[in-house]
Amino acid sequence: MTLPFEPILFGIKVNMHLVLEYAAFFIAFRYYVVLRKRTHDVISSDNRLSIILGAIFGALFLSRIVAFLEDPTLHAQQGWIVLFNNKTIMGGLFGGLLGVELAKKIIGEKESSGDLFTLPIILGIIIGRIGCFFAGVKEFTFGKETTSFLGMNLGDGLERHPLALYEILFLSFLFFVVYRMQKRPMQLQSGSYFKLFMVSYFCFRFCIEFLKPNTFFVLGLSSIQYLCLICLLYYLKTIRNGIAYAYQKLHLL
Repeated sequence: MTLPFEPILFGIKVNMHLVLEYAAFFIAFRYYVVLRKRTHDVISSDNRLSIILGAIFGALFLSRIVAFLEDPTLHAQQGWIVLFNNKTIMGGLFGGLLGVELAKKIIGEKESSGDLFTLPIILGIIIGRIGCFFAGVKEFTFGKETTSFLGMNLGDGLERHPLALYEILFLSFLFFVVYRMQKRPMQLQSGSYFKLFMVSYFCFRFCIEFLKPNTFFVLGLSSIQYLCLICLLYYLKTIRNGIAYAYQKLHLL
């Protein structure tokens, strides 16, 4: 298989990245519906709908803003159409988080709402990243040139880090961990699984950004990395509690 992978179906070139992007939304939502039916949701249907709408609008807004900030000079020259077309999952996740918190504050919902979304979100990102991999260098998820055995020709004849594959492997492992944790009776606060996902994923993305051929930096970091730091600062209390809990468990051993 050569990249970009764009098979011909009935004489039409199929954009696999776009197909899998839509499939990711559909499958993730259906998975969420199945999980909600299997579990007791303490949040009412009306409030859950308001929370989903808050997540959607927050994700749409910040995903575009963060994508623009990846290279504002270039994107400003390209015009407003590009601003609406470009998006990034990192901005979508953090924007969705802020949108949810705002919606919950407006409707007066006190219960944590993230755990039910955790596995569907991870699954959706995995499917989307398969599409990014098929897009090769047409989608800015490829890495820098490398001479290591991990290098792949993603469509421009150069051996590059296949960052989409790295992400798929990481998220698959994270999905397995969260799934197993949810199957075992554990005394965790509501919302802990979603926090684990956000902290783990944003730490991972901060690290692999160093392997991307970014061209716009502020003090040596990309806009995505600054967003990762903001997210980790947002969850600082959770991170401290997690470290203290792990230290306590190790001390007992």
